[in-house]
Amino acid sequence: MNVLVTGGAGYIGSHAVQRLLRDGHTVTSLDNLYRGHAEAMEALRPASGGRLEFVKGDIGDRALLDSVLRSRSVEAVMHFAALAYVGESVQQPLAYYRNNTASALTLIEACAAAGVEKFVFSSTCATYGEPPVMPIPETTEQRPINPYGMSKLHVEHMLFDHAKERAAVGKPFAFAALRYFNVAGSDRTGVLGEHHEPETHLIPVILQAAQGRRESVTVFGTDYPTPDGTCIRDYVHVEDLIDAHVRVLGALRPGDQRTYNLGIGRGYSVKEIIDAVRRVTGKDFKVVYGPRRPGDPPTLFADPSKIRRELGWTAAITDLGDIIGSAWAWFQSHPRGYGV
Repeated sequence: MNVLVTGGAGYIGSHAVQRLLRDGHTVTSLDNLYRGHAEAMEALRPASGGRLEFVKGDIGDRALLDSVLRSRSVEAVMHFAALAYVGESVQQPLAYYRNNTASALTLIEACAAAGVEKFVFSSTCATYGEPPVMPIPETTEQRPINPYGMSKLHVEHMLFDHAKERAAVGKPFAFAALRYFNVAGSDRTGVLGEHHEPETHLIPVILQAAQGRRESVTVFGTDYPTPDGTCIRDYVHVEDLIDAHVRVLGALRPGDQRTYNLGIGRGYSVKEIIDAVRRVTGKDFKVVYGPRRPGDPPTLFADPSKIRRELGWTAAITDLGDIIGSAWAWFQSHPRGYGV
């Protein structure tokens, strides 16, 4: 299958490109490199057998999308390209609506014009806001509490409405919105890893402290209504996450409108993550306790039973030490990230 991966040079997108190539697909990776890494694409190229094309560009560029979709005979899209920092979205909401929502509309319109009939969307658990029950099923009301979550929810609404319109005219469009919880870990072959600038994701931040690249780790809030007072999140390994994407892509049938939670089904607190990093790395580091950040719910973890029931997917890498260990191995071999 010819697959377009948007945001393909980013952390999650590059792992998707790797898996699709491994499965024999032909992949076009589109990324503007604002926060993606061309080095990740170059790392994948030797084993691609000529089935990988990287295009530097933006999903808001309609002319570019039209050219790529048609020239590469794209049959399916995996859409990862997005800004994804909750705190930044609170400070720069319009940037998130422009990049995540408006540009996604351009992508969907281009797909419609090119006859692309399968679309897998990287959504987020942030669309649920502060849900009243745990674990969170897909039927939970979606009430985002930050612009990041809202920007993604708008895209879900567009996909549902577009699919409905396509069905009405006899041209079915199939999509899945995959609501991620916290993605962690690295490709266990050591080719790909996690490198953000700026780095705000919890596990990489703590690993940088373990490396001595940060003076300390700041815990934002110790007064949450949780057992140890710190936020609790569901951490799913990036390889498991991409395995779910591949299963969903293969399962999509004309007209499908699917939503799935992707997580391991339990949560770990910030303090538990810090303790696990110390165990895995054998390193100690300074921890600073600060106030809560705006837009952070106390607890979020998934009920992933729907995708298990319908597609047989369940996370295989659920031990916290294994998740962190895969990330630490890449950090040790790439002490300054890609290109080192």
